[in-house]
Amino acid sequence: MSYQVNGKEFSSRPRAGQCLRTFLRELGHFGVKKGCDAGDCGACTVLIDGEPVHSCLIPAFRADGHAVTTIEGFAPDGGTHPMQQAFLDAQAFQCGFCTAGMILTCASLNQAQRQDLGAALKGNICRCTGYRAIEDALNGRTNIETATAGTAFGRSLPAPAGPQVVRGAARYTFDVAMEGMLHIKMLRSPHPHAKIIAIDKTAALSVPGVHAVLSHEDAPDCLFSTARHEKTWMDPDDTRVLDNVVRFIGQRVAAVVAETEAAAEEGCRRLKVDYDILPAVVDPVQAIAPGAPEIHQGKTGEHRVANAQRNIVAETHGEYGDVAAALADAAVTYEGTFTTHRVQHAALETHGGMAWLDRDGRLNIRSSTQTPFLTRRAIADIFNLPPDKVRVFCERVGGGFGGKQEMFVEDILALAAIKTGRPVKFELTREEQFISTSTRHPMRVTVKAGADRNGTLTALQLDVLSNTGAYGNHAGPVLFHACGESVAVYNCPNKKVDAVVTYTNTVPAGAFRGYGLPQTIFAVEAAIDELARGLGISPYEIRRRNMIKLGDPMLSPPGSEHSDVLYGSYGLDQCLELVERAMQGEHPKIQLSDDWLIGEGIALTMIDTVPPDGHFADAKISLREDGGFELVVGTAEFGNGTSTVHRQIAATALKTTVDQIRLLQSDTAHGGHDTGAYGSTGTFVAGRATQAAAENLADDLRIFASAATKISPDSCVLENDSAICGKQHLSFAQLAEAARAQGRTLTANGTSAGSPRSVAFNVQGFRIAVNKATGEIKILKSVHAADAGRVANPMQCRGQVEGGVAQSLGATLYEEMVIDDGGRVVNPQFRDYHLPSFADIPRTEVYFADTSDSLGPMGAKSMSESPYNPVAAALGNALADATGIRFTAVPFKPDRLWPALHAKFG
Repeated sequence: MSYQVNGKEFSSRPRAGQCLRTFLRELGHFGVKKGCDAGDCGACTVLIDGEPVHSCLIPAFRADGHAVTTIEGFAPDGGTHPMQQAFLDAQAFQCGFCTAGMILTCASLNQAQRQDLGAALKGNICRCTGYRAIEDALNGRTNIETATAGTAFGRSLPAPAGPQVVRGAARYTFDVAMEGMLHIKMLRSPHPHAKIIAIDKTAALSVPGVHAVLSHEDAPDCLFSTARHEKTWMDPDDTRVLDNVVRFIGQRVAAVVAETEAAAEEGCRRLKVDYDILPAVVDPVQAIAPGAPEIHQGKTGEHRVANAQRNIVAETHGEYGDVAAALADAAVTYEGTFTTHRVQHAALETHGGMAWLDRDGRLNIRSSTQTPFLTRRAIADIFNLPPDKVRVFCERVGGGFGGKQEMFVEDILALAAIKTGRPVKFELTREEQFISTSTRHPMRVTVKAGADRNGTLTALQLDVLSNTGAYGNHAGPVLFHACGESVAVYNCPNKKVDAVVTYTNTVPAGAFRGYGLPQTIFAVEAAIDELARGLGISPYEIRRRNMIKLGDPMLSPPGSEHSDVLYGSYGLDQCLELVERAMQGEHPKIQLSDDWLIGEGIALTMIDTVPPDGHFADAKISLREDGGFELVVGTAEFGNGTSTVHRQIAATALKTTVDQIRLLQSDTAHGGHDTGAYGSTGTFVAGRATQAAAENLADDLRIFASAATKISPDSCVLENDSAICGKQHLSFAQLAEAARAQGRTLTANGTSAGSPRSVAFNVQGFRIAVNKATGEIKILKSVHAADAGRVANPMQCRGQVEGGVAQSLGATLYEEMVIDDGGRVVNPQFRDYHLPSFADIPRTEVYFADTSDSLGPMGAKSMSESPYNPVAAALGNALADATGIRFTAVPFKPDRLWPALHAKFG
């Protein structure tokens, strides 16, 4: 067959059934991404004869005789296409995994299609940006700035990998070809609870190309948690690499390692497994009831499981004051039970990785992870390897959102590489991502609240039941976090918390953006609104009267042994005022029929900037021979923007420009340690390490220049890539040359231990219209105010807010993982899940409080995670304001709203 790809003609014969996406990637066109395998996400978009198509749906043989263009060949002679430049100017990407496909689609739009971008872009999903920066690119808007030497921090500078991202040259986990690669496929459990009696591997091993079949008999028999935390006390040891007991549909049973994915899949089909079916429990209420099936028999406090006999992983109970008495004396009270559901992270790059043994016997794992250093520690422990014999690293990661603060593939990769001695690859399908990784914790939250006639909060109580699924990764920490800042943000003399997290025979829950707070805030903020309604005061005023002020204790029962949370800065009052002012401003008049009801709602949140009990980061920076710098950090880049901010911090401290900072990151081979890019720490913790390293090197440069010029160090300053000592100027390149002549390289280190911690604040406001006849919701206005301290990169931070609001809107209005009575995920594809597309997301007005954090790097603090948190609560309050009905379960889908609307309005 004759093919033309990016203008080059050649003959080839694709494999039977091979899709065009796989065909192109095997030719080295790695800008063609795999996101769904079903034509739902658009990451694999290419042009055929100038028209955009989803290459995962096109059989490769159908491209015979047609001109195929991938992102790599989009601009002639390696140049930059105008649409690629537009995406750079607007910075219309975050993780960048969707960007190549999005650019090709956007470039193909005619003027008529540009008038309805919702329809034109419905086939391309972006999980990170919230789409507004993409719209900016289409409108020719420039969002980036420049900065002179020493002024980078606080400017809207572009991401360093931007040119590579828009050209398809940025390398993600699988964007590399290795000789002799074997492929792993998993046989997964069809049962929610069963014991494996025997596995007959004979037929599978007879499949041509199959090298190994690995089961629990071949794996280390040790317990661990897939959750990655610095301290082991946070998670139970309840998981094995491969277990002889399966506890949810989709759990790993056996791994087949073969020359091709097809051979590995055939091997899985030929495995014969004898199961002893065990009783299962899917409902969390039933799971903690007496007589329920015990999911983790034999687990004890030594495994950090609170009560295995009752399926309770962790619990917390405490009270300040007397809540019952305060409720009895209150002028107004509210009680309600709220339920939140499972949602998927839906990062467009699924979990996966490659592993191989190098000639020195070191195990190398290239993974899509947020925690390379903690993963190395776990692999070394599980396989009894010296840490220096394990390397874990990642290049660019295609989205995380907490889901890659786990070890879901690296242990299998290590097992297969060690057993076969060959390079191995393990890439989850989209369905596997849904049924076998982790989700957000579904919770049932009962809130009780009371206030006196002056609107002062007198009682606040939470009763929480969280469902962690079959394994306890992140179960306790999410529960404790959910019951922390959601209660602590309000002053109240009487507070009570009773919270339990339980095992069930369902897909595990885990770390997810917000880490439990969105679930409880949904209930708490509804209660605050209902008290205001009962007292006849505004939602803004009741919050002003009761929210914590600078210096107030931040209290949530039963209290914490970690007392290092301080007010590095305080901007909650500003955030509330900014949202109130914006919501009261003029807004476009929209013609709606009498069937539409209008309402407004707000919600506020607080979040600690670092997880408790230590979060560590090391950084090292060196002066290069050319006068530039090499910065080494451990934190990963997955759309969180840390690679941009770290260069800004270093350039500012060293009085240079960001283009002089070469960044190496997220590789254990570089030395040092980094707990990981999670818990809002990529800037706040790792950024402090970078600042310390850069400032230490700046001091060393002044001292070195002082010695070279015989001028006092106090008279030496850094300015414009030079050291100025009196009237003498030495460029950084000259300093590097002088150091080299002495046999030295000027290098400095920095570290951060994640303590003390600060707090960040967010306020969200919505104006919505609800159709009382159908239940449809239209968002008329979305406003978000954030206290991010001194904003390191306003454009980038605004993008994090927009993306967080968009992702949370998806969970509030559309997204829902449906699990049947037998524990099976029934909608494990994007098509049946409804990720928000361009048409689903409004433009959010973003405002920043004017603060500077005394604890964060150069005054900054975290803002990647917290914008997600108040969205469901604010929308729920707007819905109640519009309809007079308090809806207590998300998602707010029309068919869920209609019965109550019909009962009230007919």
